[in-house]
Amino acid sequence: PDYHISGNQRHQSPYAYKELGRFMMKSIGIIGCGRIAQVRHIPEYADHRDARLDAFYDLNPERARELAGTYGGRVYETYEELLEDEKIDAVSICVPNEFHAKISIAALKAGKDVLCEKPMAVTLEECRQMAEAAEKTGQCLMIGQNQRLAKGHALARKLIERGDIGKVITFKTTFGHGGPESWSIDPGSNTWFFDKKKAAMGAMADLGIHKTDLIQYLMGEYVAETTAVITTLDKKDGSGNLIGVDDNAICIYKMESGAVGTMTASWTYYGQEDNSTILYGSKGIMRIYEDPEYCIKIIKPDNEAILYNVDQIQTNDKQTKSGVIDAFMDCIVHGKEAQLSGKSVLSAMEAVFASIESAKTGKTIKIG
Repeated sequence: PDYHISGNQRHQSPYAYKELGRFMMKSIGIIGCGRIAQVRHIPEYADHRDARLDAFYDLNPERARELAGTYGGRVYETYEELLEDEKIDAVSICVPNEFHAKISIAALKAGKDVLCEKPMAVTLEECRQMAEAAEKTGQCLMIGQNQRLAKGHALARKLIERGDIGKVITFKTTFGHGGPESWSIDPGSNTWFFDKKKAAMGAMADLGIHKTDLIQYLMGEYVAETTAVITTLDKKDGSGNLIGVDDNAICIYKMESGAVGTMTASWTYYGQEDNSTILYGSKGIMRIYEDPEYCIKIIKPDNEAILYNVDQIQTNDKQTKSGVIDAFMDCIVHGKEAQLSGKSVLSAMEAVFASIESAKTGKTIKIG
């Protein structure tokens, strides 16, 4: 059973909390032991007092064994075997994109709470099936849209809601770096990120979904229509041919309010990583994660600058705590509402798939 105690009770009786800890701790399984699992999921679970890493599965058994040797726990021969273990409470799904829906739905039906990496799935129908499975089973389904949890983005949303820059008229949001081939657990031109079957999408799924989800979060409204160019310009596979997925995506989004802006996702920024957002409002301009010192800069019409420094954005080279595991554990241990629920991500995925359709047809696609 799960035991819930308030913060006051915890401070009043540390011994009681320690005794109850063994009941509150959740047994965690890792499905897919690649880079994202190793640098974000696993260390953050290991650092969380209510999580216990008990299970590992990877197509490369040696990789799973190494992690089990470091963190404890058992290695499973298949993910199905792991899901059949009733002792496992929750799983992180960190596998290639094509398997997200299949394994997530199986895990939910097996009574596991699920944290799935982005993109949610490779078709809109699969995304909807995942959300429906979570609703039917009553299990928690979260998607790793960590940009919503960045302190600068959370503050920016409050400032926008408060009207600090007035009505947002236009915007540009960007996520670009040099590509996943140097970051992947299997680096080089043969990384699964470049494989059309395994990844389905490229920069749009890897980075574009983050900024699409983010602009909706910041503005508190949905993308209403999209006009997109999603293409492959530079990345090559091991044979020297252009990769089968996109390395650049440039979308013009029109929001429900009528605000228009661009969303750019790129794997060909061969220099400093760009993970910035700029909003141009009727009462000023807000620049988020553009300055190395200040996470938010608001420039007023009289050129007055209002500066905020609460954190700096995470980069591939500088990994910091994402907050995703904390949010997931709050959901499954304390019953808090899932901040990054599968259901809440559906609208961003709709915009992504509409953008892909726009790029294929050369037409503007209305959403909803």
